[in-house]
Amino acid sequence: MTSLAAGRRPGRAASVGLLAERLIDLGARSHGAACALLVVLSLICFLPGFASLQPMDRDEPRFAQASKQMLESGEFVDIRFQGEARHKKPVGIYWAQSAVVAAGEALGVPGARTAIWLYRIPSLIGAVATVLLSYWAALAFLPRRQAFLAAALVGAAVMLSAEARLAKTDALLTACAVAAMGALARAWLTRAAAIRLPQAPLPMPTVLTFWLAVALGILIKGPMVPLFAGLAALCLSIVVRSGAWLKRLRPGLGLVLVLVLVAPWFVAITLKSGGAFYGEAVGHDMLGKVGTAQTQHWAPPGTYLLVIFATFWPAAAFAAMAIPFAWTNRREDGVAFLVAWVLPSWLVFEAVPTKLPHYVLPLCTALAILAVMAVARGAVHRDRPGARLVALLVPFIPAGLTIGLCLAAWRLDGVIPWAGLPLLLAASAVAFLAWRAFADGFPERALAVAVLASLLLSPAVFGLTQPALAALKVSPRLAAISDALPCRNPKVGTLGYREPSLVFLIGTDLAMLDSGEEAAAFLRQGGCRLVYVEDRFAKAFADAEGATPPHPVGRVTGFNINGGKPVGLSAYAVTP
Repeated sequence: MTSLAAGRRPGRAASVGLLAERLIDLGARSHGAACALLVVLSLICFLPGFASLQPMDRDEPRFAQASKQMLESGEFVDIRFQGEARHKKPVGIYWAQSAVVAAGEALGVPGARTAIWLYRIPSLIGAVATVLLSYWAALAFLPRRQAFLAAALVGAAVMLSAEARLAKTDALLTACAVAAMGALARAWLTRAAAIRLPQAPLPMPTVLTFWLAVALGILIKGPMVPLFAGLAALCLSIVVRSGAWLKRLRPGLGLVLVLVLVAPWFVAITLKSGGAFYGEAVGHDMLGKVGTAQTQHWAPPGTYLLVIFATFWPAAAFAAMAIPFAWTNRREDGVAFLVAWVLPSWLVFEAVPTKLPHYVLPLCTALAILAVMAVARGAVHRDRPGARLVALLVPFIPAGLTIGLCLAAWRLDGVIPWAGLPLLLAASAVAFLAWRAFADGFPERALAVAVLASLLLSPAVFGLTQPALAALKVSPRLAAISDALPCRNPKVGTLGYREPSLVFLIGTDLAMLDSGEEAAAFLRQGGCRLVYVEDRFAKAFADAEGATPPHPVGRVTGFNINGGKPVGLSAYAVTP
């Protein structure tokens, strides 16, 4: 173990610290052992709550519903949400989700098309792949033991744990970005050897990894992977005043490969939409985020510097303490690459008005590697000014989350989340032991103990506490009213509440109604019908129904996460 205080007693963190070190030793035995243990650690963090977490408005059910409509319509080129074109992202995630759901149907999964966990499997795969690829990328900079620790920190990150449970693009995008950057790092770090031995080209698997990651990244989220790799390559080439090292990636072969994989769908969507896809995806979605803050996601520059301490917990505090090390050693090839991986893309995201925490997720692998590198070289330790105070962020986040979840559960549902509370407290206690190990002079042990705290926190939050927050599950409770009707396949409409999660759970033909009169007319059309009326439209609906409005068959109150406010709806039905 690398520590300024090697040999001292580690204090109260002793037993947990020794357990954490044994896990690192186990992962360092071989590459196979490292990968197997990383998969186990990832699944402990990612699987709890994977199926019980409701469709999270609004992005996740939009992706899932569009994938579901591909299966319903057999149209796998154009992307639709109900009757509207969804030309915001390329087709990769929709194909992946559709394939998994189709496989689930073939295997007999009940209600496969409305089982949100099936749509999340590509994200789960992407998150696990991110952890394994982080290990592979770290091996270009660190020995096996430290590379394993860096990858474990990536797997323990709060934001990656959240994205593993959401059926959207970001986990797969992060895996592609890390793969591309790991390959680019090898081209950069071996360029001096290539000058001495021109006959030793970059191994073909590394070249193919880079270009396949670029191609898949484009199909998943357009230009983001080329942006990360391109900004890093540009900065490094400026530093050495030459871009010749990039030839080792065989750009001629790579561009052909990318075109072969990417061009067919882009040609097909161009013919299908008449160019509308590019107007929406580039002109509105991408450039709109650059020019203005979309969907109320504006935040000032510097926001990511603050939120990263929560989203990249538990590694962020150590990454912050590694910044002086990075500056001092910025001329070293390895450190220079890690800085080029993070800094230019970070500055771009800080400058863009639209800010979402997951935007910087593909940069976190570099931060983890840098943190472990700084710890291994004695640059992060308790005697640095303010170091112990910064390290207090490790126990602060789970402790704050424990208090916040208890307050939220009490305010929204009038309950205390007793099922998750013991594990939440245990995670906070272990996180405190991580701080204690750092304060005792064992920074590497502190990192390992922080990973153990994450292995407790994720099941506590997602597996045990989240299911108890019934107020947040508005759409599933509304869908349950529809399922309980005595007639099958009712026609359903909604007035006021228009969340995509309800469309996903009820069906593509869910009618979006605009007035009380329209809702009343919808019910009068005969057959088996159900309409949900939000409270702010209740009077208008009652007036439209006249003297004898129908009796509600159900009522749901809760909290709309997307709107950030309480919501109440009554359900009215007519049956044959």
